[in-house]
Amino acid sequence: MGFSDLSPPLQGTIFTFFLCAYIFTLVSNGLIILTISLESILQKPMYFFLRNLSVHELCFTTVTVPKLLQAFISKDLSISFLACAIQMFIFFTIGVSECVFLGFMAFDRYMAICHPLRYSSVMRANLCYLLTMVSWIFAVVNAVVHCSLLFRLPYCGSHLIAHFFCDVPPLISLACVNTFSIEVCLLILSATATVIPTVLIICSYINILTSIFQLHSAESRYKAFSTCGSHLVSVVIFYGTAMFVHLRLDNPFSSYNDRMLALSYCVIIPTINPMIYSLKNKEMKAAIRKLSHKHFRFQGLNKQKNYNNKCYSGIKSK
Repeated sequence: MGFSDLSPPLQGTIFTFFLCAYIFTLVSNGLIILTISLESILQKPMYFFLRNLSVHELCFTTVTVPKLLQAFISKDLSISFLACAIQMFIFFTIGVSECVFLGFMAFDRYMAICHPLRYSSVMRANLCYLLTMVSWIFAVVNAVVHCSLLFRLPYCGSHLIAHFFCDVPPLISLACVNTFSIEVCLLILSATATVIPTVLIICSYINILTSIFQLHSAESRYKAFSTCGSHLVSVVIFYGTAMFVHLRLDNPFSSYNDRMLALSYCVIIPTINPMIYSLKNKEMKAAIRKLSHKHFRFQGLNKQKNYNNKCYSGIKSK
């Protein structure tokens, strides 16, 4: 149903906002991925994690926002049963993987601040790739169990999904059987996907804060806080909204409230994360400027070469 229950002028405003947010998400995260991949100065564990986070954000917003935009401009708001299952599988795979990945990023910050001399020896490329693989495998298994439980339920009666994508709460509300046991299983799955990374994040930040307060220089403390602040803000927003929506058992599904909360981690966070994490980072900004200068210089050389070729061909013909 998307936001079809809102007034047409408000729908137009929301459509414009979502479209601009989606374009900015694609461009900014794509720029981050390209810059980190091409610039040798950014081949560090921290930027490896930032690049993977940008990949998560791109996929996370692409699996939900295009369908939402279509709902604003199309009269056909239907989605097939198979498409709904595929969308939910991809959504949970990316969402759970990002939950785990944020935990690994907290561990990376813990090693950088609490054990700086051991950081380069511990956070090697092999470990970074292993952590990434673990996050995706765990996410795929979680998503398979989620979807296998949900899409075996009988859905009789209303087939109207009061949401802008196929999420657990609106689908559970459409089932025509007692879903208490299924909800308990889904709650355990969601808790496993969020609580374990949360414990890792809390433990990492307890040690980080302890180390920071032991620093004598105010400048050193500020620098340490600045490297962790962006991660902590993103974690609080992402985990807070996701837990409130999915870690509920007795609360009934609220269409409007859950849609508003889902917007925060489907649209808002992927839009602001590039600005929080990367685009304010000095090394990243310097690398983006360097990459843009290379591009414009290459374009200029190509234009000069084409101009010289034209002049040479003109002289030759004369």
